[in-house]
Amino acid sequence: MSKKKDNTVEKEQEVVQPETAKVEETTVEDTTAATEEVSVEEQLKEDLAKEKDKFLRLFAEFENYKKRTSKERVELFKTASKDVVVAMLPVLDDFDRALAEIAKTDAEDVKKGVELISNKLRETLKAKGLGEVQVKAGDKFDAEDHEAVTQIPAPTDDMKGKIIDVLEKGYTLGDKVIRYPKVVVGQ
Repeated sequence: MSKKKDNTVEKEQEVVQPETAKVEETTVEDTTAATEEVSVEEQLKEDLAKEKDKFLRLFAEFENYKKRTSKERVELFKTASKDVVVAMLPVLDDFDRALAEIAKTDAEDVKKGVELISNKLRETLKAKGLGEVQVKAGDKFDAEDHEAVTQIPAPTDDMKGKIIDVLEKGYTLGDKVIRYPKVVVGQ
């Protein structure tokens, strides 16, 4: 009996051992599968985060593009008439010269007529955004704001580096300078 008992015990152990091995193999497979599932899930989360980031960046870039183009469009409308206004500047200069010459004569009717036409033209251009750059003799010369035509010896020491005479007026269209004032500078 003892032999039978021993054989039975051995067989039971053999039977128990393969089951334990199967349980161990199953646990390893389940752990590997769980790890794969977690890594797949993590990978999907990472991919989703990358796509969200890409979307947000693209959206922000598009918003910046819209703002930039609308700003450019507004600037274009402000300066759309620039060519016409620039072409009219010599006419304004001619009116100034004509008024100066007429003031030397006694022709009051002619002076009034030329002044009316000059004022009407100036007001029309002013309504379109034309402005005059304010500069007068005695102002400090700035190369960024003025165009020096020539330099002459300064009549006094305090006039060195300052504007002696304004030869041609400067004009702005909106906030942009379309013609710098031409000046004579004391040296």
